[in-house]
Amino acid sequence: MAQQEVEWFSTWFDSPYYHILYQDRDLEEAQLFMDNLLAYLHPKQHEKILDLACGKGRHSLYLNQHGYDVTGIDLSEQSIAYARQYENDRLHFDVHDMRQVYKPEGFDFILNLFTSFGYFDNETENVVALCATTESLKHGGKLVIDFMNTDKVIANLVTDEEKEVQGIKFKIHRGLEHDFIVKTISFTDNGEEYRFQERVRALREEDFIEYFKMTPLRLVEILGDYQLNKYDREQSDRMIFVLKK
Repeated sequence: MAQQEVEWFSTWFDSPYYHILYQDRDLEEAQLFMDNLLAYLHPKQHEKILDLACGKGRHSLYLNQHGYDVTGIDLSEQSIAYARQYENDRLHFDVHDMRQVYKPEGFDFILNLFTSFGYFDNETENVVALCATTESLKHGGKLVIDFMNTDKVIANLVTDEEKEVQGIKFKIHRGLEHDFIVKTISFTDNGEEYRFQERVRALREEDFIEYFKMTPLRLVEILGDYQLNKYDREQSDRMIFVLKK
């Protein structure tokens, strides 16, 4: 078989420039969401939480600081290497591809936050990832998938933007290509030109519902923002799916 092309997320998320560009991400908003989610799910202290596609582990760390037993997994070796400095007996990190089962029936709650889904070029791999994730969930456990509200994102897409961070001028172009929302990031650093892409499939509510039918998951509720208001297709900022196995 021919060598498969390197997937964009396996290089961009491991790049130092990814972390430079997004260094100002709203921690307060993320923590508010975590607080609201904990109040909604009310996990018990002995229950285990998996942070799926955890990045550098900021949400895992926050959950662990609230006394929870958390494991964060991510494909990015650099991010996991960074996160491991915070490990303790109730906080662990692992390099892992979500398309493979991590720990069969190992977790009471699995959280997939901040649009960390829909990256794969082949749509069936989204279902593969969802099925593998479901296998890591205990019977009766809950999965939360927090995704952008695709319709609203497309309606409000800012095509071109420039952003300067740490002396680097990032040129950002956004567009819709073959059912993917594509963000192209171009910049020069130390005389060298760089170009990265982020590609997320423009999944809508009905796409997810079709995916869920292929798993033993039952859709409990769809929430529409980090205050956990009900989802409204036209108004909501997010699609937050709460599922039970």
